[in-house]
Amino acid sequence: MAPSFGTSGLRGLVSELSEEVVSDYVHAFLTTVPECDTLYVGRDLRPSSPDIAEIICRVAQGAGLNVVECGALGTPALALASMKAGAAAIMVTGSHIPADRNGLKFYVPQGEISKADEARIGEAYGARRRRTGTTGSLVSLPEAESLYVKRYVDAFGPGALDGLRIGVYRHSSVARDTMEQILTELGAQVVPLAHSDTFIPVDTEAVDTETRANLIAWSQEHALDAVASTDGDADRPLLTDAAGKVIPGDVLGVLTARVLDAKMVVTPVSSNDMVRRCPEFDHVSLTRIGSPFVIAEMEQASADARCIGFEANGGFLLGFDATIVGPLAALPTRDCMLPILAPLYAAKQQNASLAALVSALPQCFTAADRLQEIDRAKAALFLTGLIDDTANRAQFFAPFGSLSDIDLTDGLRVDFESGDVVHLRPSGNAPEFRIYAQSSSELRAKDLTAQVRHAVAVELAS
Repeated sequence: MAPSFGTSGLRGLVSELSEEVVSDYVHAFLTTVPECDTLYVGRDLRPSSPDIAEIICRVAQGAGLNVVECGALGTPALALASMKAGAAAIMVTGSHIPADRNGLKFYVPQGEISKADEARIGEAYGARRRRTGTTGSLVSLPEAESLYVKRYVDAFGPGALDGLRIGVYRHSSVARDTMEQILTELGAQVVPLAHSDTFIPVDTEAVDTETRANLIAWSQEHALDAVASTDGDADRPLLTDAAGKVIPGDVLGVLTARVLDAKMVVTPVSSNDMVRRCPEFDHVSLTRIGSPFVIAEMEQASADARCIGFEANGGFLLGFDATIVGPLAALPTRDCMLPILAPLYAAKQQNASLAALVSALPQCFTAADRLQEIDRAKAALFLTGLIDDTANRAQFFAPFGSLSDIDLTDGLRVDFESGDVVHLRPSGNAPEFRIYAQSSSELRAKDLTAQVRHAVAVELAS
């Protein structure tokens, strides 16, 4: 099976990411940015990432580019450094998927690749285009992530989190040290938790039961105000309240948008409907799932729209130059630190708990889960059957309520007469099937997710 190329770049089994495949995709990407003569390269902490990064550096040098090797750092930190330098970038990461898989994320000098860039790269790869030139230079820039640290210390100000006791679930996040440094410089007392030298695929959108239990136990054991973490490449946040309860990523997005005084919000159709119930937002635009779709919609906003974007996984995109205590420049790429810091800052400023901030929002609850290692062709056939066959759709969803409407923006979202919502979609870059549910009750949202997950599993196993 060949690696897949799409919304999050290139993804595949490590065994599929041969030197030839990696080289061909690097050349394809470089042919789409002919005006750029510098490439920044970063990587996560997967065992396979250093070797893949070495291939990228060698190929780019041979193609005539000057290569800046940044080592292990978070995806948003790499993007910040490369964009400031006016350079392209490639991040070696498989994000939240297991260590037997990996991938490449591509950045043009302006930021994340768009859907149009994606199409150009795919076409160039199909044609096996090559970029040539005089051999470029290779330099190391291990301090690249210091720009990212300074960004947030300057924006929130030293002492912004004084008095807060925050656990950092380190696992194998590439940003674990950086996150601790930022929190410490902002005045928080950091408690390191569960460091791992073995890669752990943490999915902030579907946190597993064992991890949730650990978060609760750590919060109690260490008397924490919150636990913070990220996925493997640090473009998705994880934040809990003082009880260790995970705050969903789209709720973090709403809290962060409030701190920034944003007026326009762009978010995928899978996000919590509470954002549309917040009166302070002048406009909310729903997109297909994936940061390129969010970015494309954000780019349509006027310069004074104070536009932000976020995804249900918590990745936050800042589309305007904001000010908190100090300036915070726009960074229209999926980021983990801003949606961790902004809610903590708001809680500190209001002398309130994170739980209190969440409870003050319009009450709308979501839950998410996934089926892994699925047959992707079978999953696509199953979903198509629900979309195209009204009787089949009604029969499948009958145990969960009477249908009132459907939305096909991305996958299949069904609204029930009860007000409940279920959203089904196969992942675009991994052998996974995503299940989302929404309800006026947190327990109902969780139960509905579990019930629908079981029903989908039965169908995909038959």
